[in-house]
Amino acid sequence: MLQDGKLYIGTSRKPDDTNNKPEYLELKFGNRHGLVTGATGTGKTVTLQILAEGFSNAGVPVFCADVKGDLSGIGAIGEAKDFLQKRADQIGLTPYEFQQFPVIFWDLYGEKGHRVRTTISEMGPLLLSRLMNATDAQEGVINIAFKIADQGGLPLLDLKDFQALLNYMGENAGALSSQFGFISKASVGSIQRELLILEQQGAEQFFGEPALKISDIMRTTNDGRGAISVLAADKLMMNPRLYGTFLLWMLSELFEVLPEVGDPDKPKLVFFFDEAHLLFNEAPKVLIERVEQVVRLIRSKGVGVYFVTQNPLDVPETVLAQLGNRVQHALRAYTPREQKAVKTAADTFRPNPDFDCATVITNLGTGEALVSTLEGKGSPSMVERTLIRPPSSRLGPVTDAERKEIMGVSPVAGLYDEDVDRESAYEILTARAKKAAETAAAQQEAATQEASQPSSGGSRWTLPGFGDEEPASPSAAKPKARSGYQRETIAEAAMKSVARTVASSLGRALVRGILGSLRR
Repeated sequence: MLQDGKLYIGTSRKPDDTNNKPEYLELKFGNRHGLVTGATGTGKTVTLQILAEGFSNAGVPVFCADVKGDLSGIGAIGEAKDFLQKRADQIGLTPYEFQQFPVIFWDLYGEKGHRVRTTISEMGPLLLSRLMNATDAQEGVINIAFKIADQGGLPLLDLKDFQALLNYMGENAGALSSQFGFISKASVGSIQRELLILEQQGAEQFFGEPALKISDIMRTTNDGRGAISVLAADKLMMNPRLYGTFLLWMLSELFEVLPEVGDPDKPKLVFFFDEAHLLFNEAPKVLIERVEQVVRLIRSKGVGVYFVTQNPLDVPETVLAQLGNRVQHALRAYTPREQKAVKTAADTFRPNPDFDCATVITNLGTGEALVSTLEGKGSPSMVERTLIRPPSSRLGPVTDAERKEIMGVSPVAGLYDEDVDRESAYEILTARAKKAAETAAAQQEAATQEASQPSSGGSRWTLPGFGDEEPASPSAAKPKARSGYQRETIAEAAMKSVARTVASSLGRALVRGILGSLRR
């Protein structure tokens, strides 16, 4: 059943319900992306699990999110169960062997896996605006903030860095608007309130250092298997926008970091986007267009992207058109939208004269799916009604003790567990404000000392009209007119310091990619 260069998915069935032929996903087309859809309880997670197992055994690293907690079992050896053995016998999978796969557990909160972080600078203005659900005006201010930071040598590592920069922009909105475009104090205040909400939702755990290195999710073991990175997302799903933005950031990082490789014999990495509808819900048009562009171009960098969701309508058509390998589990057709989804799913397959796709989709059993993969010169195979193979790893979650043991021997153990808080925008702006305050205090003290020195008498020269003539009498004394020069305030001194830094840094601005992340 297992063949070199191919990943065994299951065995298709004839109309009389006898075995037809094994169904494979060819590794050389693994980077042509894919789609796994189906209603709740139809077997999508198991399909994700067996695909991850197959890629791992072929030496391909995998990244996937564990939304419900049961995918963690891929890190433990499978257990013999009657219904699993029955499925193996039914599809002719002999011998049916159990395996334990190399797994690296990750968790934004550091509770069920190694900490995973990025910096504000690396995320970029587009994804940060999406995370904050920013309006057009707020997004404009966020873009200006990144422009000032990128050109002015102000590293934005965590939320307090961004908050410090926003404070500075709000205090100096008038002066900065003439250089970078209009900055509304109201928009700055709204962004600061959104930052507070993000902090309360736990986003501060995500921003900081050490930032995740993409190479750490692209590891292989000594025996040649690809490591499977599993993101614990059960808690993260309580903030779906953070979940979706985090996965989009990882996709953009892969796109910016990895070199072009053309069409390799097998993918360099396979990336599974579970609950894919969260990536696109309420996403602005410009973001969807750029995601579609990244999905189209990242194939040549050896990365396969597989979207896992309940409804094929959850994925925009422009993205759906890029997904060559399809596994369609059962859909329900109780509502008009569900009926449209069934028709959409059926129309995307290469027809099979033995059955009607739209009818079969609503009658598929658990662990059964319509499968079509790329073959030959990259054309889709005829859709087949397929029984999905049982997994070799455990079906169900690992225990807390097992998770802790796996994390203890992980190749990244100790690399990301401790926070690092180096000098960044917060410290730089604070130091500049302090220096400006000290300079202002010294100037004020010097002026006070000069004013307290005794006058040299009537021999001093005077300039009429400049306010320093001797008054004829005390009653005729007038206050001095203010000179054209006024001592700058602390905020003005800090602003000028940043402006000088920006001016001296022109031409050295950081370069950002399609989704706004930094180019290495």
